[in-house]
Amino acid sequence: MRESLIRLARSAEEMERFGAALGRALPPLSGGPAILYLEGELGAGKTTLARGLIAGRGHTGPVRSPTFTLLERYALEGLTAIHIDLYRLGDARELESLGLRDFALPGHLWLIEWPERGTGVLPGPDVRIALSVSPEGHPAAASAHSPLGRAWLEAAAAVPGAPDGRPSD
Repeated sequence: MRESLIRLARSAEEMERFGAALGRALPPLSGGPAILYLEGELGAGKTTLARGLIAGRGHTGPVRSPTFTLLERYALEGLTAIHIDLYRLGDARELESLGLRDFALPGHLWLIEWPERGTGVLPGPDVRIALSVSPEGHPAAASAHSPLGRAWLEAAAAVPGAPDGRPSD
């Protein structure tokens, strides 16, 4: 099973295509929620990737950054996505007020931007994607942290249309 996947997005459109490929590749969620950590500096492409993933699961409306609301919910094909942005979180204990326990259910996907702000409170990820900015574009390095994560990256590597090239083992 695949432990990692690396892509280079040279544009916002390519980052959205990578997100859409991840969305299409997500295995059925029979256990608890799938957890995706999106890490990286401001402007690295976290929200853009999340927008693509949500669109890749059939959402046709706008996907807003949850920077000020902290949480946005999307009813998608076969699952509910919870897009969480913890950038403005002052303390990890503030997560309790978001009611995340209500979304810790099968058929739910948590897309968490700035997960390091919730250390000690958030569940661990199935997949962690480290995004950065380079002169070539926006590298995205995905790593699996569970059996679900490994199956997800294995399926994502086979989805056509994702940006730049070959998967990394």
